Formats: sequence, C-alpha cells, structure tokens
Amino acid sequence: MSDTSYLDTVAVDKWLSANLSGFCGPVEAHKFADGQSNPTFALRAASGDYVLRRKPPGILLKSAHAVDREFRVQKALADTDVPVAMMHVLCEDDAVIGSAFYVMQMIDGSNYDNPSLPELSLADRKPILHEMNRVLAAIHSVDIVKVGLSDFGPDGNYYRRQTNRWTKQYRATETETIPQMDELMVWLDDNMPSDDGQRTLVHGDYRIDNMIFSKTGAECLAVLDWELSTIGHPFADLAAVIMQWSMQTSKEGRGLAGIDRNAQGLMEDFEFIDRYCDIRGISGIENFGFYLAFCFFRMGGILQGVKKRALDGNASNPERALRVGSYVNDCANAGLKAAKTI
Repeated sequence: MSDTSYLDTVAVDKWLSANLSGFCGPVEAHKFADGQSNPTFALRAASGDYVLRRKPPGILLKSAHAVDREFRVQKALADTDVPVAMMHVLCEDDAVIGSAFYVMQMIDGSNYDNPSLPELSLADRKPILHEMNRVLAAIHSVDIVKVGLSDFGPDGNYYRRQTNRWTKQYRATETETIPQMDELMVWLDDNMPSDDGQRTLVHGDYRIDNMIFSKTGAECLAVLDWELSTIGHPFADLAAVIMQWSMQTSKEGRGLAGIDRNAQGLMEDFEFIDRYCDIRGISGIENFGFYLAFCFFRMGGILQGVKKRALDGNASNPERALRVGSYVNDCANAGLKAAKTI
C-alpha cells in the first residue's frame, strides 16, 4: 500500500531551493483532504505559501494523472480571461519524491463544496453561478492557437475519442460487472453525433468545487484541477455542470436534486444553458441528452478508477474513495435515463 499522505519535505525543500527563484525553506506540508486523483499539499515556507500537486505513487494507467498537462494548460492561460493560479515550476523527475509534481501559487479565496451554496445569503448565490457560467464560456472562447494549445488534443470527433478512452480505462479498472454500464456504453456508441467542427479548450471536470472565488464578492480567482483538460467539444463541460446538479445533495453527490432552486436563489438548468448560449452567441443545443449521458458515463469511469485505486491502496483519500466508488452503478442508471431524453 502506498501512503499518499506522505511528502518528503526535505527532498522538496532541496529541489525547490535549486529550481524556484526566490524560494526559501524550510518546508512544512499539509495534505488537502479533498481530491481523489492527484494528491495536493499546502506548502508553507519562509518565502511564502505554495501548493504542490503530484502524481500518486504506485502503478498508474498510462494516460492518467498527467500533472505535466495540468501545468502546461494553466501556464498557457495566464494572460487570458480564464482565471488560473500562477504556475511556478514543474518537476518531471520521479526520483525526487517518487512521482512528478508541480508547484503553483496559493490562492487566498473562498471554495464552495456544495452547489446549493448554503454558506451564502440567497441574494449572493446567483451571482456566483453567473460567474461560473461566464468563466465556462471564457474557457471555450480561448484562442488555442494564440496561447499555444492547438496541439493539446487531437483532431476528430471528441465524443468518439473520449468514449473509446473511458471505455478502455473503465475496462482496465473494472472490479465487477455492471450491466447498466455495459448498456450505456453500447448506447453511446450507437448514438454518437457527427463532428460539428467545434474545437475548443475543455476543462473536463468543471464544477463549483474546482473553483476559488473572492472572499468579498462573486469574482472567480482560479479554476483548479485541469487533469482532464484537452482540446475537444465544449458541450461536454456544460453538460457536466447539469450532470452534477442532478445528483443527490450528499457530500459525495454534491447535487441539487429535490431542492427548490427558485426559492433558494439558484439557477435552473435551462437558465444556465440559455445564459451560456447567449454569451457564446449560439442559438441553442440540440440532443442535449446525449451530452448528459456521455458525462454520466465518463463520471462512472472516473469513479470506477477511484474505487480501483482504493482497493489497490493508491487512493489519495482511501475511505472517501470507497464511498464515491460505490456510485458507479448510479451514474450508469442516470446516464441511461438521460439517454431517453434525447
């Protein structure tokens, strides 16, 4: 079993002293509890506070946990309308601490774990969701050629590529047969939309708990967790937001199911979609059920990987990983339900 809570601070101190201008140790590290993929640590040093994000130790799927891609995309977005933390330095030498890592700016802001935003007044909730919508449109409006990301993902049908990828990764981490997941994969394969030519930067895991906001207003200061980012189709990110909102209100689901959104100062699905379309200047989205079904499938694949890492002893938070890993079947059922709305 690999201990993802351990970080060799002596090795980190030595490497940063040699590779990060202005850095001055010694280093103290505290692991963030959230996050199931790449272990993330708050670093405190004499020269200031930082965040270190690393690949987990142990045997990993080849294309997973790509911290180098996370570093690259956030660095490329530094001068765009997409808020990101400042990237400091990337270490691709596994020998330093046992896996690749990067160090970035520590953002002092507010992070909301629950999209119902219970910690805010009713009047302050919708502005946060409006800002979430604006930032999503900004991600999809990035000039990928200008920022040097035109090669960040291959050409071709994004949904075909992603379905093939997550089918392969699901099979590689499968711990039991889930008939509904098998059925959903067949349905996606049979209902794949043709390539409409849209090719934008996509975040891949866009949700409110992957954002940091100002402590005094609705401004987003940084979008986090770019591990699944690539060049692809923008409606996958949009559908991912709606997918999350359809989930239960538990800590694992982090959804809005059963909540009277109007009474709670929140946005309805159609409001979020319509506002996004207005910002991007598009008339609407046909066959949204496919994009929603795809997102549930991909989430099921992600959670299956989390479950497998927990069973193998490589999860960042093993206890929580087993809990969220139990939702694979629910994702498959929700995906099949979304497919019927096409």
